[in-house]
Amino acid sequence: MTTLMALHAHPDDESSKGAATVARYADAGVRCVLVTATAGEAGDILNPAMDRPDVRENLAEYRRKELEDAARIIGYADVVMLGYRDSGMPDSEDNANPAAFVNADYDEALGKVVGLVRSYRPDVFLGYDSHEFYPHPDHLRVYALTMDIVAAAADPERFPDAGEPWLIKRLVASLFSRRGLLAIHDVLMERDGESPFTEWVERINVSDWPERPTLSVHVLETMQRARDALRAHTTQVDPDGFWFKVPIEIAQEVYPYEDFEIISGVLPTAGGVGDLFDGIA
Repeated sequence: MTTLMALHAHPDDESSKGAATVARYADAGVRCVLVTATAGEAGDILNPAMDRPDVRENLAEYRRKELEDAARIIGYADVVMLGYRDSGMPDSEDNANPAAFVNADYDEALGKVVGLVRSYRPDVFLGYDSHEFYPHPDHLRVYALTMDIVAAAADPERFPDAGEPWLIKRLVASLFSRRGLLAIHDVLMERDGESPFTEWVERINVSDWPERPTLSVHVLETMQRARDALRAHTTQVDPDGFWFKVPIEIAQEVYPYEDFEIISGVLPTAGGVGDLFDGIA
């Protein structure tokens, strides 16, 4: 069975990174499996309507339910939680919690993901890039796992009790791309004289963003699904906030793609529009 596996740090990451692409493949019959490292219990409540004592006291439970709802909207067949605690932002008190993902034994975490890879046997594995502009400890840990998973899952001498070795055919990372950001920013500035990306463009020299071997996946038909999935994270997104400032019609017209870095495996048409499964037998 053709399978895509995605590894994410927290509930809501699956909805903001590659969600429209996963929805596209789920609709096409690809089995899509979501692996989430933590329950996101160290996150802030970003929706004023949900900032209540009962929510704050039970945030992990709320976020698990939000994850289930979002995964169903996207089309994930299975959702697996690794069971680690959210590490919080750098230098926060949550970093010191021994149950935090960042403090977990690395080989233990890698072994869990290896076991899932060997069980589900994904053709494509979706992970993280180096997150230069968002150095959250849990995202950096997912990046490390992303870079190690192909070799570890294929090596019969590593984690011998985790199942038969499996070689992932293509390893990719979801990108918040420079060209996508600038294309939408420029259109909004010309049309309205303002853009939600202005601060990003001014704060980060986008010309310094690294160019990587990338593939753009056309997701016009599933872009609204991705937004709906993000809205399902009611504690984490303000329905009137940043993520929804760009009208969906503008996003669909200007940049109906999601971009991915091809980390390993056979390169499809790098630098162009294509399919994550191109060239995979």
